[in-house]
Formats: sequence, C-alpha cells, structure tokens
Amino acid sequence: MNIFDPKGPVAAAQQTILIDSVIIMLAIIVPTSIAVLAAAYWFRSSNTRARYRPDFAYSGAVELVVWSIPALTVILLGGVAWIGSHELDPAKPVAGTGLPIRIQAVSLDWKWLFIYPDQRIATVNSLTVPIGAPLQFELTSGSVMTAFFIPQLGGMIYTMNGMVTRLNLRGDHVGTYKGLASQFSGDGFPDMMFDTNVVSQPDFTNWATSAAKSDQVLDEASYKQLAAQSVEKTPRTYRLADPELFGKIASQHIPPAPGPQLSENRSREQSGASHAH
Repeated sequence: MNIFDPKGPVAAAQQTILIDSVIIMLAIIVPTSIAVLAAAYWFRSSNTRARYRPDFAYSGAVELVVWSIPALTVILLGGVAWIGSHELDPAKPVAGTGLPIRIQAVSLDWKWLFIYPDQRIATVNSLTVPIGAPLQFELTSGSVMTAFFIPQLGGMIYTMNGMVTRLNLRGDHVGTYKGLASQFSGDGFPDMMFDTNVVSQPDFTNWATSAAKSDQVLDEASYKQLAAQSVEKTPRTYRLADPELFGKIASQHIPPAPGPQLSENRSREQSGASHAH
C-alpha cells in the first residue's frame, strides 16, 4: 500500500501534489531552521562581536522577510491544492482504453461488496478490473459511514448510508494491490481489506464469464444474510440475480444494518473484567 508507488494516473497525480506541497513548505522550514541555529551561534555569550540591543523594536527589512516568504508559500501551496483538487475531482471521468467498467461498492460490517451490474456478477473482498479501462465507481454504505481507499490507484472517498458517492480510477499496471477501509467502523475494521486485481482485458472477460456461472446467487434475501456483522476471511463470488440491488441498498428500500454491535466474545470479556474488579 505504498502511496509513493502509484499504479494509475490518479495516484500518480496525488503523489505529485504531495511532493510539491512538501517542497513548497520546505521554503519556510529550511530557512527558519538555519536562521535559528545561526542566531543561537552568533549571539552566544563568547562572541564579543555580537551587539546587545535591548531597545530594538522594529526593522522593516526583518518584517519584509518574515511576512513575504510565508505569504508566497501560502499562495503557492493554495494554488497547488486548488488546481489539484479540481483536476482530481472524484466524479470527473478518467480516460482509458476499452469500455468503462461500472462497479457498485457497498461497505458492510466488516466487508466490502462489489457489484458489477453490466456483467451481472458480484464479489466480496475482491475486486478485479481490466488494465487501462476507466473504472466508474458508485459507492454507498449498508451500515455506518466509512471510507474506500486503494492507495496505489488513488482516490480515498467516503461511503455513507442513504447516499451515493462517485469515484473514477484507472489501473495501468497488471498486479494485485491492497484496498482498505480508511475510517474506523468497529471491532472488525482492521480486517476490512480487499485485493484489487488488475488483469489483462482478455483475462477480465474470462473471469467475468466464469463468475457469472457461480452457484452462489446474490439477491435481496442473500444480501441481508451477507450484511450481517461478520469478518470474511475468504473472498466470495456471486451471480447477480437482482440488477437493481445497489439502488435498493442506496435508497434504503432494503433497511440498513444497525451498525457494529458488541460481539458475544467481547461482551463476555468485559463482563469477566467487571466481575474481577
């Protein structure tokens, strides 16, 4: 999950903004650090050449330096952030090769559900996409708010109950990259991770065709079982029986889960601790 090893255009642009911002901020940090050390060295007690000026109150030259450098830094940093934020608008389409891939992501307790409405398939804790294709994400939450993040592809964005957020990405290198929930959402939060498999176009077609023949079917009934609080250690693949499922989740036609609950084991642990006291 190295953000300094981007595998897509969005992550690469975010890396550039991060590096540029650090360099711009060094325009204050480096001179200030040097000035502190230089002042301490020059005004040491053993330096007889240093003038003691207890009545010193104002210097136009000093004020010019003190205010101009930070002002220029803020202007540059603000410009980089402003331009970068608009260029990397999550809802802005990303160009690519081949047909765009629509992916509907649902955050649950504590797992990720990915629905491919055009391919009529769905997966849990595993995301497979073709290299170079524009990836059009629609994201919502079937429980509490959390955040979707694939560090090497870019674009951390929140998932919220009753709302749909949009994110556009692209993977430019074949490989497997970690994705995660980047906002705490209960006991199972550390395990709320998934693999993002960027594969060739033919491999994606073969994978989607095979997944569409899965014995496991995802519909409203099986979704309600899946939405129950649990940590899924093994990725699953479903044949999508209800293409309107994501809309029903986002519009709360299917009631949202109550959110993280105290697990039975944790409840026993706390009960034992209270008895011990």
